[in-house]
Amino acid sequence: MKKDIIIPVVENVFIAAVQEWSDDFMEKVWYAYLVNDSDFNLEGVMVVSKAFGTIDGEMKKTSLLRHAFVEIPAVSVVKIEMIEKNVLTLNNEFMVTYFIDGTLYDKKFIFKANSINESEMEEVPILFVDGVIVR
Repeated sequence: MKKDIIIPVVENVFIAAVQEWSDDFMEKVWYAYLVNDSDFNLEGVMVVSKAFGTIDGEMKKTSLLRHAFVEIPAVSVVKIEMIEKNVLTLNNEFMVTYFIDGTLYDKKFIFKANSINESEMEEVPILFVDGVIVR
């Protein structure tokens, strides 16, 4: 039975953390973006995010944040959420689920603890700005 289940592979869809100026905080803050660099529209998109890890020997975790998008067009991006600077020392996980032509796709993207920083930046496709990408 298990061999009959086909699990489609997520391709050309990823999460990027990009640093932008915030007038509210009067400093640069990190924002998570969902990048659809594929030729297909993503439909019924759900993104569930959380952070978890150890700080000073104590296990920490954040509450779950859920985001829903009706459709994300091909070759486009959507801003998901701000990443609070206090959680950059934790693992930041984004579980992404969506449909393409009625087929369900899902993938877990994890920014490892302390990996969201300026030394890890590369150019983000479509946005054409520097950011940290997890594929």
